[in-house]
Amino acid sequence: MDVLVTASALEEFTRLPRPIQARVLQLVERLDRWPQVSGAKALSGNLAGSFRLRTGNYRVQFHVEPGRIIVDRMGHREGFYDD
Repeated sequence: MDVLVTASALEEFTRLPRPIQARVLQLVERLDRWPQVSGAKALSGNLAGSFRLRTGNYRVQFHVEPGRIIVDRMGHREGFYDD
């Protein structure tokens, strides 16, 4: 499965602390095995249709399209789900 990262998610990634970047990168690499990705949680409400993976206090938000996964956001959990 192809994993694509949006420009805004890539920008958020560059602002993460260096040790967290490595952990988040591991999460993104795991997405190519979708749907056998452990720890993925479906989101609800206005984020319905999206999923999240977490590592500590950091989150990766993505959605699934036919044949590919789009990573939308990366960041600290505080305020992560606010629009």
